[in-house]
Amino acid sequence: MNFLMTIKQDWFGNLRGDILSGLVVALALIPEAIAFSIIAGVDPMVGLYASFCIAVTISITGGRKAMISAATGSTALVMAPLVAKHGVQYLLAMAILTGVLQIIMGYLKIGHLMKFIPRPVMTGFVNALAILIFMAQLPQFVGEGWQMYVMVAGALAIIYILPKFFKAIPAPLVAILIITIIAIVTHSPVRTIGDLGALKQSLPNFMFPHVPLNLETLKIIFPYALTTAVVGLIESFLTAQIVDDMTDSTSNKNREAKGQGIANIVSGFFGGMAGCAMIGQTVVNVKSGGRGRLSTFVAGVFLLILIVVLHSFLIRVPMAALVGVMFMVSIGTFNWGSLKTLPVMPITDTIVMIATVIVVVLTNNLSIGVIAGVILSAIFFASKISSVHVKASFNESTGVKHYEIKGQLFFASVTDLLSHFDYKEQVALVELDLTHVHVWDHSAVDAIDRIVLKYKQNHTEVKIIGLNQESSELVDKIGIHKKPNAQASSH
Repeated sequence: MNFLMTIKQDWFGNLRGDILSGLVVALALIPEAIAFSIIAGVDPMVGLYASFCIAVTISITGGRKAMISAATGSTALVMAPLVAKHGVQYLLAMAILTGVLQIIMGYLKIGHLMKFIPRPVMTGFVNALAILIFMAQLPQFVGEGWQMYVMVAGALAIIYILPKFFKAIPAPLVAILIITIIAIVTHSPVRTIGDLGALKQSLPNFMFPHVPLNLETLKIIFPYALTTAVVGLIESFLTAQIVDDMTDSTSNKNREAKGQGIANIVSGFFGGMAGCAMIGQTVVNVKSGGRGRLSTFVAGVFLLILIVVLHSFLIRVPMAALVGVMFMVSIGTFNWGSLKTLPVMPITDTIVMIATVIVVVLTNNLSIGVIAGVILSAIFFASKISSVHVKASFNESTGVKHYEIKGQLFFASVTDLLSHFDYKEQVALVELDLTHVHVWDHSAVDAIDRIVLKYKQNHTEVKIIGLNQESSELVDKIGIHKKPNAQASSH
């Protein structure tokens, strides 16, 4: 019963909103799919077939409702060298292998790694995405006349003003229809979808990639497949997180990984390239009212209907209308509140956020920016907790030198720790109080060994007190200072 209720809610809980938002997304998918096909060096239909297959499949198998997946620029950039060297058939085989790797990653629960992406990185990622979406529209203005600017402005006016008076149909869909009608009636000399590339009115066919089934083929496609699988999942997980925040709901990242894998396998067998979640189109979907799996399914199906049945209408849709929609997405995606909080944020968080934005914009690669941001955050975090406080006191009556140590002992803090000791001091006993310390790694244990053994070399005994159970077990396991004839390392 619960299963049926879940199906009903996921698929039919927002019927009108999901259908209408799916129509908007289908129109927004087409120029992107064609552009990404060109980046990958393949026929536009490869990207369009991929978008259809992936969107329809992920609507069933994915772990995040209302998220749009299709052919994307980040994965297309990875594939381009493979296509240039070996051809499109290897691209299809690579898409299938990418899917297999993503399914394996899903079963390995790679989705849990999302918790290691700090908030400043997420904010930088979102802001960089908004900038990339905006910049991607600018080439559409090259060579265009005043009509293009007027139509884009008109589309934006409809998108932002119409919802104040009429909400039954998503404003972006109304904008696309009205601007298209105006362009057709006035015979406006603006670029249309038909100008982007030849679109065939044909359905995708099942095919097995024409590549040799041997180890040599695997050696060729595996590096590309692994990179595409990782890049695709990073982008998909981050997109899912954005939708989680926008809709105050949760997603299953590990199911999403497996779903992306199944979708890419289907795409490869039907003549499409590998893809992943599309953040821009997902934001279009959510802002147009999409909330359920049906919105993603409708986007994929209507995309194919546009290509096969409504071809004559599709090729006449002006790019100005779609540029207006994507400008809306850019403005809506950017976290404007992050600019207000910059003066009060910790300086390290500000640096991480800005660095993420800069790396993404310069490389045009969202995944590289996120990885750079995570590494930078880790460095700052390690720097913050690597500070060790040592308080020394000497009891003249007993001749005991007491060192009270506070902090986290790991590879980044041991140098600071070792600098606090004078191994040649003349005392009866050195007492290391580690009550407020946790020993994390081999470097920390080695530092304790060096302190004890260097004092022993100068005929001074060392007593360690206060170690917690976990730290004590680690020291006993790999420490050497209790072993006979042990000597301090020289490094």
